[in-house]
Amino acid sequence: AEAINEAIDNLQPAWLRIATDEARGKIAYNYYAPDLYDRRMSVIQAVRPNGPVIMTLVNYATHPEVLGSGVGILSPDLVGPLCNRLEERVGGLALFMNSAQGGMVTADNRILEKIRDPLRAYWDDARTWEECLRIGHTMAAEAIRIVQNAPFQKNPTLSCAAAAVRLPVESDVIWGIVQHSPLGYPHNTDRSITTQVNLVNLGNAQILTIPGEALPNIGFYLKRKMRGQHNLLFGLTNDAFGYILTKVDFKSFPRYDYVSRTSLGEMTGEILIEKWLQLVAASPVPDRIEASSDSNTPRR
Repeated sequence: AEAINEAIDNLQPAWLRIATDEARGKIAYNYYAPDLYDRRMSVIQAVRPNGPVIMTLVNYATHPEVLGSGVGILSPDLVGPLCNRLEERVGGLALFMNSAQGGMVTADNRILEKIRDPLRAYWDDARTWEECLRIGHTMAAEAIRIVQNAPFQKNPTLSCAAAAVRLPVESDVIWGIVQHSPLGYPHNTDRSITTQVNLVNLGNAQILTIPGEALPNIGFYLKRKMRGQHNLLFGLTNDAFGYILTKVDFKSFPRYDYVSRTSLGEMTGEILIEKWLQLVAASPVPDRIEASSDSNTPRR
């Protein structure tokens, strides 16, 4: 509530820039299958009509886990350098929103000269702050490149929708956490939980929220079915109920044992996909921006 009130107190006119492109450079990879990940980065930037940047939001799928859990510290990992560099270079506030980073899209801190298992494609990792800086700064540079020539949207349409989703909890481990966590997760007597998914149309972008970590194939499918010129997925939003797999992926490859065990269950992905598509179908189509509007620049 305090954050909402502060935002209301600081309301001001803003124009938007929204853009999407494949991010270049050694940023992320899929630990389970190196090339199976979504390279697209989407950027939403709000600017004052007289030019200065208010906020830059970066939406990209990766686990910010360069340092790993063995160092015994709490760190912003690569997200800290990403946001710091954006704020230094373009001004305003920088935000990072994860995407469909499950199973197992992670930071590319591989030392490519040190392959640990050539048959399974495993490398040694660089778990250093310098690597956090390298990846975070690369992401910031790509975000700036991607958004810098996007057309300004002076009067973007905004619409919001939300839906409750009831999900069965098949996993004994997760059900035990739900029942006994000090966070007091609400749960139902039929061994299910209820979460919320949101859809936001903002200008020519459409955003869906994911209450966990969806595998990248789900992310690709959703973006293909969404109706914005730029389609964004906000992962780990509202809730963080484990990995989200389709029923055909659940407990399939031995490599998927971990993400299956830390999922609510076999039908989680199917139920959520159905609800997401219902939200998309019931919502208005986002704005359409013609390429010719690139010349629509703010006053300086």
